[in-house]
Amino acid sequence: MRKLMVTTFLSLDGVMQAPGGSEEDRDGGFEHGGWSAPHFRMDLLDRMADVVGRADALLLGRRTYDIFAEAWPLAADDDPIGAKLNTMPKYVASRTLDTVAWQNSTLLTGDVADAVTALKESEGGEIQVHGSCGLLQTLIEHDLVDEYHLLVFPVLLGSGKRLFGEGTVPAGLRLLDSTTSESGVVVSTYGRGGKVEYGAMGPETDNWRTER
Repeated sequence: MRKLMVTTFLSLDGVMQAPGGSEEDRDGGFEHGGWSAPHFRMDLLDRMADVVGRADALLLGRRTYDIFAEAWPLAADDDPIGAKLNTMPKYVASRTLDTVAWQNSTLLTGDVADAVTALKESEGGEIQVHGSCGLLQTLIEHDLVDEYHLLVFPVLLGSGKRLFGEGTVPAGLRLLDSTTSESGVVVSTYGRGGKVEYGAMGPETDNWRTER
């Protein structure tokens, strides 16, 4: 089974909408597009190059596909992120597109959850999802995400589309890695951790006395 890994830029209050530019996504009257850009330094770009470099395929929703397909073919030949994105297989989940023209792109047909399940069961390495807020809600609801690579930026936006919406399935996660960039971006990777565990804490409990 191929691993499906989600990479998402988040504000501290959980917003993932339009991190890269003012016109990326104005749904709901969103006015904060481009909020992640001032925090990018070379260390963060190197981190993203490493992450993208290990991908074997890219899975995108329609809006993110349109943004990527317009921008990344313009990347310089020596741009490691652009070179990887342009050449590797790309799968696009969309109800409105009839064709996809970006190099090595394939349009998924039928039920999205079924199509992604079949993709995970096919031969190959890691599948990565970048952006694609609407698609992510379907993937999370159907428990198709194996790993989250979250970049949390030191900004509060107050409104906007969030990674974990109402269809989120309760699940435990396991921290695999965490670091902080020069500009204060907390980069953490979480893998599956089983079911949510519950308990109680306070001065009346054994945990309070033994685990402080």
